Amino acid sequence: MAAFHAVLDLADAGAAARDLVGGKAQVLGELATEGLPVPRGIVVTAAALDVDGWETSVAEAARRLGATRFAVRSSAAAEDLSDASYAGLYESYLDVPVDGLADAVRRCFAAATAGRVSAYHRRHGGRASAMAVLVQMMVEPAAAGVAFTAHPITGNRDQTVVTAVRGLGDALVSGEAVGEEWTIVADGTTMTRPVRRGEAALTAEQAHAVADLARQVADRYARPQDVEWAIDRSGRLWLLQARPMTAVPETVSWVPPGPGLWMRNFRLGEWLPEAVTPLFGTWLLPVLEDGFLDGMQASVGVRVPFRYALVHGWYYNATPVPSPKLLAGVLWQGRGHAVKVLYNALVRVGRNPAAADRAVLSGLGRHWRDVQLPAYRRLVADAEAEVATASPDRLAGLIDVLGREAGIHFWYLAIVGGSAWKMEACLTRFARRHLADVLPDARGGAQVLLRGLSGIEVTGVGHAVQSADWYHPTAAELPGAATTAGTSHRHAQLVEQRAAAEQACRAALSHRPRLLAEYEQLLLVNQRYAIIREEQARDFTLAWPVLRTCVRRLGEHLASAGHFRQPGDVFSCTRDEVEARLATDPEPAGLSAVEERRQQWHRQRGLAAPLTLGSPARLIGDVIDRSVQRARGSHEVVAGVIEGHPASAGRATGPVRIVNSPDDFDTFREGEVLVARATLPAWTPLFARAAAVVTDGGTLAAHASLIAREYGIPAVCGTGGATTRLRNGQSVTVDGTAGTVTPQ
Repeated sequence: MAAFHAVLDLADAGAAARDLVGGKAQVLGELATEGLPVPRGIVVTAAALDVDGWETSVAEAARRLGATRFAVRSSAAAEDLSDASYAGLYESYLDVPVDGLADAVRRCFAAATAGRVSAYHRRHGGRASAMAVLVQMMVEPAAAGVAFTAHPITGNRDQTVVTAVRGLGDALVSGEAVGEEWTIVADGTTMTRPVRRGEAALTAEQAHAVADLARQVADRYARPQDVEWAIDRSGRLWLLQARPMTAVPETVSWVPPGPGLWMRNFRLGEWLPEAVTPLFGTWLLPVLEDGFLDGMQASVGVRVPFRYALVHGWYYNATPVPSPKLLAGVLWQGRGHAVKVLYNALVRVGRNPAAADRAVLSGLGRHWRDVQLPAYRRLVADAEAEVATASPDRLAGLIDVLGREAGIHFWYLAIVGGSAWKMEACLTRFARRHLADVLPDARGGAQVLLRGLSGIEVTGVGHAVQSADWYHPTAAELPGAATTAGTSHRHAQLVEQRAAAEQACRAALSHRPRLLAEYEQLLLVNQRYAIIREEQARDFTLAWPVLRTCVRRLGEHLASAGHFRQPGDVFSCTRDEVEARLATDPEPAGLSAVEERRQQWHRQRGLAAPLTLGSPARLIGDVIDRSVQRARGSHEVVAGVIEGHPASAGRATGPVRIVNSPDDFDTFREGEVLVARATLPAWTPLFARAAAVVTDGGTLAAHASLIAREYGIPAVCGTGGATTRLRNGQSVTVDGTAGTVTPQ
C-alpha cells in the first residue's frame, strides 16, 4: 500500500475517509485547515503496520513537526460519534520522545481489542472498530481542561461550561481531579466551582477565550460540543480534541402541572427512575394508582386521591393540599375510623411509634401478611398457569387484575412499611438526646441499631425490577447476574456490631429506668418495621414477570397480525391504541406514529428531570425536605460538594462508576462508588462490591438506603444530578451521615 495511506499529515486527515484516519484525527484535521489552533501532527493508519520499516517513516515524519516530545492517542472510526463517544476507552501516551513513538503506536493499536472497548462496542450497535493513531507535538500546558457548549445538566445551549486544572488536563478528563468550573453566559461570567485561594487555573479573560474557541467548533458542526483544550506556558490556547456531546439534555420547560409542590421522588416515583413508556403511562400506571385507592378504601374507609402527572414522560406526585371539602369528605366517609388511621399512620408514628403501632399499624400489618399478600400470591400463580394459552382479551384482563392487586399491595407498603422512616426519625432524636456519647455518630449512629436484621433479603429475587415500568427486564431475565459472594460474612459482622451497640445503649441507660424502657420500645418497633418495609418492597413486584409476559404476548399477537413491525412496538402505544388494534385490521399509517413515539420516549429518557416542580403549600411544605434537614443535623456544606439525602450512615472514598443500566453491571469493580439515577431491587447484587452508593433520585426511604445499610456501606440519595456532575474514575468521598458527596 502506498506510503500516503500509511502515514498522513494531520492537515490532510480532514479530507480522508473516517475508516482510514478515525474520528478524532478527521475532526482535528478539518478544524486545522479552517485555521483553529490545533497542534501539528501526523496520522499513522492501520496500513502502516503492513509496511516494512514503518517505524522509521513515523520517526522521520514526527521530526518534521519541529518538536522533540509528542502526544500519542487513538483515533478510532467509531470514536467521537454523536451517540457514542468511546471517551476514555482507548489509550493515550503523553510526553513521548521520538525513539519511543513506535512502541506507543503499537500499544494504541493493541488497545482496540481491550475488553472494555468490546463491551462498549456491543452496546452501541456493534460498529466497526477500525482505527488509526494520532501523533501530535506535545503541548506543555500551564492549564488545561474541558469545555461543554451546552450545560451538561440542564441542556441550556446559551451556557458554555469550562472546567480547568493547572498543568495537564488528563487528570480532569479521567476524573482524578475536579478543578474549577466556569459558566460563561451571554451577560457575564460565573465561577460555579471555586478553588482555594492561590490555586486558580484560569483568569476570566482566559475562560472567555476557551468558551469562544469551543463555540467556534459548535458553530462549525451545528451541534453542542465537548472540547478538550490547553493553554501553554507562553499563554497560547490550543484545541486538543472535539467531539459531539452525547446524551445532552433537550432544552425543555419544566412547568408544574398544577398548584402545590410536585415531587419526582414520592410514592411510585421511587420506582420510576426515568421517563416511562407510553404503554406503562396509560395502562399499568393508572391501574396501580386505582388499586392504591382501593386498598385505602378497604382499610381506611375513604379514598383520598393523590394527584399525579407525567411531565415530559417523568412521573410527578403532588403534595396533598388540604381543603375544607377534602377534610369534610374524610370525616363523613370514614367516620372516626379514617381519622384514627390517618392520624396514627401520618402524625403519631413520628412522635410515639409504639403507640401508633398498638393503635393502628399492627392491625394493618397483620391484614397485609395474613390476607392481602396470600391473595396477591394466588393471583400471580393462577395467572402464570394460564398466560401461555390466554387469548388477547384475557391477557388484557390479567393485566388489570394483577395491576390492581399490586396497587393494593403498594398501599400497604406506603401506610405500613412507609412508617419505618418516620419511626427511625424518632429513634434518631432519642439517640442524639440521650446516647450521643455511646453511638459512633450522634447524627447517624442510630442506624447501627437497624443493620444486620434477620428477615431482610439482600441476595435479590427473580421478580426484582430496575424500574416499575414493565418495559425493563426483571432480575431473572438479566444475563450473568452479579455475584453476592461474601454477603453472609458481612451480614455476620453487622449483626455483631448491632448487638454490641444495643448492649452499650442499655448499659448507658441502666440507671435511668424510664429512658431505658422508652429505648427498648423504640428499638423493638423500629427493627420490626424496618424488616416489614423491606419485605413489602421486595414483594411489590411479584406480578412483574407475568405482567411482562402478558404484554409480550400482546405484542407478538399484534405484530403477527401486521399492526407492528416487531412485538416490542407495543410499548410505544397507548392502552387505547392497543385495544383498538386488537379489534380492527392493521392501519399502515399507525406504524410511523409508533416509531415517532418511541423516538420521543428515548429523548425524554435523556432529560435531566428536576426533583421538584412548583412550590410547597404554606401549611404543609416539603415534608421530605424537612426530614432530610433533621437527619442531616447541623452539617454545613461547602462549595463544590454535592448534597443529597443522608440515607445510610458512614464515610467511604473510592472511584466513581456510573451505572446506567444492567448492561453496565459487568464493568463495576470492587471498591468503586456506585453512582446511578436510582437503584431498585434488581441492582442489589452490586452492593456487595460497592464502597458506597449515590443516586440522583430516591429519599430516606428509598431502596438504596435500605440495602446499603444491610451491606454496611454509606449511601446518599436524592442528589438530583450526581450522574451528570461526576465522571467515571473520579475519586469522591461519600458521607452517608451528612448526605454529601465530595469530589477529591
